[in-house]
Amino acid sequence: MNIRGLSLIGSKVGAPGGAKFQAFDPAAGKSLDPVFQSASAAELEQAVRLADAAAPAWAKLSGAERNRFLRLVADKLDQHAAELAARAVAETGLALARCTGEIARTSGQLRLYGEAAVRGDWLDARIETALPDRKPLPKPDHRSLLRPIGPVVVFGSSNFPFAYSVAGGDTASAFAAGCPVIVKAHPAHPGAGELVGQLIAEAVRECGLPEGSFSLLFDAGFGAGQALVQHPMVKAVGFTGSLAGGRKLADLAAARPEPIPVYAEMGSINPVFILPGALAERSAAMVDGLHASATLGMGQFCTNPGLIVLQRSPAAEEFVRALAAKLTATPEAAMLTPGIRKNYATGTAARTQQPGVKVIAEAKSTAACGAAPVWFEASAATFLGTPGLSAEIFGPSSLVVWCRDGAEMLEVARHLEGSLTATLQAGAVEAAAQGGLVDVLAAKAGRLVLNGYPTGVEVSHAMVHGGPYPAASDGGRSTSVGTRALNRWVRLVCYQNFPDTLLPAELQNTNPLGLLRLVNGDFTRTGV
Repeated sequence: MNIRGLSLIGSKVGAPGGAKFQAFDPAAGKSLDPVFQSASAAELEQAVRLADAAAPAWAKLSGAERNRFLRLVADKLDQHAAELAARAVAETGLALARCTGEIARTSGQLRLYGEAAVRGDWLDARIETALPDRKPLPKPDHRSLLRPIGPVVVFGSSNFPFAYSVAGGDTASAFAAGCPVIVKAHPAHPGAGELVGQLIAEAVRECGLPEGSFSLLFDAGFGAGQALVQHPMVKAVGFTGSLAGGRKLADLAAARPEPIPVYAEMGSINPVFILPGALAERSAAMVDGLHASATLGMGQFCTNPGLIVLQRSPAAEEFVRALAAKLTATPEAAMLTPGIRKNYATGTAARTQQPGVKVIAEAKSTAACGAAPVWFEASAATFLGTPGLSAEIFGPSSLVVWCRDGAEMLEVARHLEGSLTATLQAGAVEAAAQGGLVDVLAAKAGRLVLNGYPTGVEVSHAMVHGGPYPAASDGGRSTSVGTRALNRWVRLVCYQNFPDTLLPAELQNTNPLGLLRLVNGDFTRTGV
């Protein structure tokens, strides 16, 4: 495949002429060919109109047809994995094994969401049959289910060139739900994005789907993204990135004449609470495990553990010293972009100047695009009295918070903002007595981890990757990973007193798709 540096507008390739930009190799510190062209206003308009025209056909596609398309995209990703990974390595500085594994995850979730589309249980089909003889008034026939919302705009993320980008979870789940997709590619890895976009466009053609099923737009700045969110034909938005970026898009969407949902995954500090029993049972293992979690991908994960909460004791102090020594010896590595590297340096420098905060580990960093761990410590009193210490620093930096006792740990937990994850490390005996702490953390995070580490998000039916604000813009009512992700791109529709011939197949009397439906209050796969 050839990278042309041009947007994909339905089945056509965009034209040169827009603002230019290039991908950047953070490991080598140089720009990469080719030059990319930002989509024009006319191309953006055409992409949205094509998606709007395709939406009715997509809403009528069967689950089996959506599954066939998603599986074809997955197969194409697997077939071109070597080429895709090589370009992503050059554009991100990530290891080849990481990029190859991420492609496998991406194709796996495409297949999982395709299976969900076929199964149809997520549609929540419900039927209440009529009671014409009911007194004093007859009861009408009610049948409801979730229907596709329409054209969806997806913003690619900087830190996942595949799993949260052009064919990532937002795109895959929107297709599975029956929605056309317009992707605004992330400028940090546009070459990998274009290659994936070409494969999706091929699958659209081979499956005979409408031209507007998929478009991919490039932009050197923010104008295209803002215009997409404000376009009246766009019905929902998926975003993974910073709190500032997600909040901006959510505010734009809320200010529209017709407000639309923005499902934004944003900042997350991912607290880890370590209890005395865990230190007594496996202190050395936790040093290795927490170090690996905090430095994975040079800390550029949305689930990076950014807050470590302990009760002060000789054992806890020894644990932190051992962890700090391991962090200080960690070699530097390139961050994804110069902008991310600059923000990391600014954030850690600012934290160094905060009263009551002390640096406990700082590894050497010399390269212009490189970064290394910088960890801090503070008392619980300082943390509780300093709002800025709750802010995420995106990169290999965490804050150790020292508590006097379990009551102060609980107070720190109550003080936290929303997070994607919250982790509890507890000993075998003390774990059962932590119900109060677990209840507080359940109100603060979308996923609770017991005796593990927050990094590593398994794509499964039960996974939740969201959380209360600021982890997610919708207050944690949805997930961007797992088959519940499909529910973001649909809306409820009820059909009252409709004949069978006018109903969607999912609601027809004979249940031709064999779905599990709620019929007159009972779940069944039989007909009505």
